[in-house]
Amino acid sequence: MKITFQTEEDLQAQLHREYLAGERAVTAAMDRAGRAVKRAWRGQITGAGLGRRLANTVRARRYPEGTPSMNAAALIWSKAPEIVGAHEEGSLIRSKDGFWLAIPVDRVAKRMRGPRNARITPHIWEERTGKRLRFVYRRGRFPLLVDDGTARARRTSDPLSFKASKRRFRRNVTIPIFVLVPQVKLPKRLDLAGAAEAVAGKVPGMIVERWSR
Repeated sequence: MKITFQTEEDLQAQLHREYLAGERAVTAAMDRAGRAVKRAWRGQITGAGLGRRLANTVRARRYPEGTPSMNAAALIWSKAPEIVGAHEEGSLIRSKDGFWLAIPVDRVAKRMRGPRNARITPHIWEERTGKRLRFVYRRGRFPLLVDDGTARARRTSDPLSFKASKRRFRRNVTIPIFVLVPQVKLPKRLDLAGAAEAVAGKVPGMIVERWSR
């Protein structure tokens, strides 16, 4: 960087212009870095098979908003931190009440959702299908909740679409619906901190590139 001046006023004016240029450079670099981290996090989430909906919970914002600053900073976060954090850390999940965790194993049960798109539970499954689940103890193996095919009066014929259906449900056929486990260990599927650190290492270069324009 080369600065030429003749009087003290010229020096002060030039330094002020450079300071303003620095503010714009730092602010632009933080905007760029925030977008890069957000893009990297969303890409990791979708790449891990966790879905676009979870990926879209990732947000980025630059502070201070609406004005350039030498102290500009980027904040990147998820609106579902518990879920994202669990997949980044490989968390151990246990039942809140100290009982079993019911994991759906039936194809239809895996697609069913509860209120507000919550994970399906045995209670909700029974309400939706009008059937009772039976507990099956298995020595040395995890127990099951099974459907014996005995139907009660139900509110709807189709537990997924809630539309009338002419399908005939097989009776007296035992189908495993849930497997009961004491806990679940999630595999570590994300490295969000590593992605953020990789972008952070490029920030000085982003600032210099913008400042020298």
